[in-house]
Amino acid sequence: KALTKKDKNVLRVNAFSLSSNGKPLIQNLSFDIADGHVLSIMGPSGIGKSSLLNFLSGTLAPSFTASGEAFLNGDALHTKPTEMRKVGLLQQMPLLFPHMSIIENLLFALPDKTRKPDRLVLAHDALKRLGMTDKANSLPKELSGGQQARVALLRTLLSQPHYLLLDEPFSKLDPALRRDVRAFVLAEIRQANIPALLVTHDSEDAKAMEGECLELRK
Repeated sequence: KALTKKDKNVLRVNAFSLSSNGKPLIQNLSFDIADGHVLSIMGPSGIGKSSLLNFLSGTLAPSFTASGEAFLNGDALHTKPTEMRKVGLLQQMPLLFPHMSIIENLLFALPDKTRKPDRLVLAHDALKRLGMTDKANSLPKELSGGQQARVALLRTLLSQPHYLLLDEPFSKLDPALRRDVRAFVLAEIRQANIPALLVTHDSEDAKAMEGECLELRK
């Protein structure tokens, strides 16, 4: 679709194809994701969903060959090294630093340019949004799975990414928690107003993101 000023931060993928050791996996995939929206991509294991995310973050394994282009706000991503892409990644495991308290985990994510007096304010605001001000000095292992997942998302968003990649981030949560965490993730993506791409096996995950869903087939 045509870019308008309103959704300038569109994440756009053009003609993405992927093969592994000469075996084609994904062919000619194109899509756009506007600010504050989540596109879900579903498909069986081994089809290359996570490798699409790796292509977008600049971390594709050498055993894969990819072609195609990716743009954010008209700016080419596929030619940039990972550290220049300003990408946020959320995975199955929350990957919080186990030896750091929750507040330290959040502070660690803030960009270096953030002024010192602002750092604690931003981290404490994040804890408030999580409803977890009493957990500031807890270690990750003292939190429930759902709490860890929420902290991991806010830590990612505190790094001020320009787009977000979600690699099955709900798959380890039990069903009731999963509903709550999905709703929290969607609300935070809308508030951050950045484009997000979710890959999942689960149609309920895709539905909960209230956006378009593409299905990849072998």
